[in-house]
Amino acid sequence: MTATVETQWISDAIAIALRDTLELEFVALNPGASFRGLHDSLVNVGGPTMLVCLHEEHAVAIAHGYAKVTERPMAVILHSNVGLMHGSMAVYNAWCDRVPMVILGGTGPMDANKRRPWIDWIHTTTDQAAIVRAYTKWDDQPSSLPAALDALVRANNIARTEPCGPTYVCLDANLQEARIETPPHPRHLRVHVGSQRAVPQASEVARVVEALKHARHPVIVVGRVSRSERSWNERIQLVESTGAMVVTDLKTPSSFPTMHPAHVGVPGYFLDEAAKAALRNADVIVSLDAIDLAGVLKQAFGNDDPGALIVSITLDRYAARGWTMDMGGVARVDIDIAAHPDAVVPLLLAEFSDAEPIVSRSNGATSLPERTRPESGPVTMASLGRAIHEALGERQFTLTRVPLGWVGDLIPFVDPFSYLGYDGGGGVGSGPGMAVGSALALKDAGRLPVAILGDGDFLMGCTALWTAVAHEIPLLVVVANNQSYYNDVVHQERVARDRNRPLENKWQGQQITAPTVDIVGMARAQGAVAFGQVSDAADLPRTLAEAIEKTQQGAVCIVDVLVAAEYGASLTKVLSQESVAP
Repeated sequence: MTATVETQWISDAIAIALRDTLELEFVALNPGASFRGLHDSLVNVGGPTMLVCLHEEHAVAIAHGYAKVTERPMAVILHSNVGLMHGSMAVYNAWCDRVPMVILGGTGPMDANKRRPWIDWIHTTTDQAAIVRAYTKWDDQPSSLPAALDALVRANNIARTEPCGPTYVCLDANLQEARIETPPHPRHLRVHVGSQRAVPQASEVARVVEALKHARHPVIVVGRVSRSERSWNERIQLVESTGAMVVTDLKTPSSFPTMHPAHVGVPGYFLDEAAKAALRNADVIVSLDAIDLAGVLKQAFGNDDPGALIVSITLDRYAARGWTMDMGGVARVDIDIAAHPDAVVPLLLAEFSDAEPIVSRSNGATSLPERTRPESGPVTMASLGRAIHEALGERQFTLTRVPLGWVGDLIPFVDPFSYLGYDGGGGVGSGPGMAVGSALALKDAGRLPVAILGDGDFLMGCTALWTAVAHEIPLLVVVANNQSYYNDVVHQERVARDRNRPLENKWQGQQITAPTVDIVGMARAQGAVAFGQVSDAADLPRTLAEAIEKTQQGAVCIVDVLVAAEYGASLTKVLSQESVAP
């Protein structure tokens, strides 16, 4: 936005700094009086493009989805303590997912004499950042313009430094609305520090190279890595040069081609039997920032010693806190490298540059099963996945989310943007907002953004779609609607079995029926184009084709699909095991 009036107020300088110093393109917000000064400046002086949201949690989720694609922060503004509490779940997701984000907050005047009766008192807190301090990287509450500009630069730098995460800067409403008495020093308007990447020690790299050169059955477990096409190709080259097998999951974005002969097992939220077998047979296991490496090993080995040499490449130790246990268990590691995997893989690859590609030893499938006849009848998760894959055809696409019941081989991942992973915190309701943010980042990329959401996730966050419609962000959402919170049905069945209670009662308190929610009506209420309810698999190809066409024309489209209340076999098995899921 181009400046239209003279910079006179402290909030004017803050808005300009967000745009020019931090180079933030967008700011997501739900309007609030605690930042009315900054809001005025964004409109009249210029700053990042505003994305108006209907809920603070959506604002944070949109920034989260945007960062998963771009690996850059978006600004978010949350109104006072109440808006921060609304958005706190989404902040936790961003923390667990290690994505950069710069969050600004407003608070009522810290000078009690300047507070309006009632409202400013209940919207003023003495330590507002305490609400999210346990799951943000840094926070500040500056009390002058120079301090505010310094805080913004620091917040941006820390958010973008690996391991990335959200930062929070609280701005006193009185500070925002004060006149600029002394123009800030020019250095404040020029400072911009990019992220730095840690480099491992040469001796550590040499130990890993030596281990891989002598390994007979190496396995690489890929977790948090970047969206870089170059890094994607380097991982493939390393795998082919070492003859390693590869294990990936659905918690993290696509990191390796799932149809590659070296990819073993089906990506899921937990390991399948093929992946476990590969790990049990391995003599060297290399973790590229796998989420909860100790949990990965426990799934394969239980409490037994793996026997293999374990290499862990991660910066996650620098994100460990006492309040949240999102760092996972303590894994027994032989070589521990504190660096981002993308910084280590090319160093390893350089030592195998002359090696002949080794034929993979994987037993994983390398082709999708052929369809022998058109499917009809009730829709299952498998038939829905196949229908979506066929409807996408040769188009470039990005799956922004898949539901917990998804089976990872239904749609192959062929590049770093095929799939964007889960939300980090493992809650419900983030899917729509994150899909909007991802679609915004992909708007001019020539890719079709597709979110496959459970009905519970959709219903909690569907008003986020209003922002996509209002800001003309094309997006396709397919709702896998089993009319229940089926995740907990599995848990209730297990408890019922353990306690010898009636299994037929497992549905009580889980079903979203009587009345049945009108998902199509809710989608249309946000201005989206809605299709459904589709209950016969034979109707999916036509409906999906029409929805894809509308989305490519610029629409936000929702397809409501009634699916059988089922889960992926691997997930059901894991959720029923006491040793893995409490």
